[in-house]
Amino acid sequence: MDFRIPLGDWIETGIDWVEATFQILLDFASDFSDAVYTGIEWLLLTPPFWLIVLLLVGIGWLVKNWKFAIGTGVGLILIYGVDQWDATMETLALVLLASSLAIVISIPLGILAAKSEVASVIFRPILDFLQTMPVFVYLLPAVAFFSVGVVPGIFATIVFSMAPGVRFTELAIRGVDREVVEAGHAFGSSPWRILRQIQIPLGTPTIMAGINQVIMLSLSMVVIAGLVGAGGLGGEVVQALGRVDTALGMEAGIAVVILAIYLDRLTATLGKTSTPASTA
Repeated sequence: MDFRIPLGDWIETGIDWVEATFQILLDFASDFSDAVYTGIEWLLLTPPFWLIVLLLVGIGWLVKNWKFAIGTGVGLILIYGVDQWDATMETLALVLLASSLAIVISIPLGILAAKSEVASVIFRPILDFLQTMPVFVYLLPAVAFFSVGVVPGIFATIVFSMAPGVRFTELAIRGVDREVVEAGHAFGSSPWRILRQIQIPLGTPTIMAGINQVIMLSLSMVVIAGLVGAGGLGGEVVQALGRVDTALGMEAGIAVVILAIYLDRLTATLGKTSTPASTA
C-alpha cells in the first residue's frame, strides 16, 4: 500500500513547534515543578519516619475514624519495614503536586463547561481523547518537552488525570436543582454569587468524587512515569522488572496499594462529609 497519511509525522512536527515556540514557558514550568516537588519531598523525608506516620495517622483519625487510623499506621509501618519508605514518600510528593495542579486546572474548566454549551461541546471530545489514549503515549511528549526525570512524570500525570475532574465538576454544577438556582436569581443574586453560594456547595460531593478519581489516576500514572526516571515506587517497579526481581516488585506494589487505599478512603470520606448542611 503506497498511500499513507503521515498523521504521526504531523503530530511530531506540531510537538517540535510547541517546544521551539514556548521553550521559555516550558523551562519555567519545569523549574517551578521541580522546585515545588523538591520542597514537598524534603518535608516528607527530612523528619523521622515515625513523625510522618503519626501525622498521616492523625489525619486519618480526624477525617474518618480510629479503625482507619490504626490500619493506616499498620500499613505505613509495613512500608517502612520492607525498606520502601523513601520511595513511597517520593511517590506521595509526586501525587500531591500532580493531582493538586490537575485539580486547579480541571475544576475551573468544569465550571466553564457547565456554564457554556460551546465550551462543553469543545471539551467533550478532548476529554474522550485524554481518557482513551494509552497511558504510555503521554510519556512521549513529556520526554520531548522536559527530557527525563521527575518533571515529565508530573506533566504526563497532570494530563492523564485531569479529565474526571472536568467531567465531575460539570456534572455537579449542572445537577443542582434548577428551581434553587432560579430562586437565587429571583432574590437578585449575581451569577458569581449563585455559583459560589449555591451551585458549588450543593455540588461539592460530586466534585469531591471527581477529585478522588483525579488522585487515583495520578497515583496510577506516577508509577508508570517511573519509566522516564521519575523515581519513587514507579522506579522500584521498573527496576524490579529489569532484574526480574519478584520480591522487590511485590514490595513496591504493596506499598502502592497501601498508599492508594489511604488516599482513596481519605478523599471518599471528605466527599461524603461535604454535604450542603456542612458547608452552610
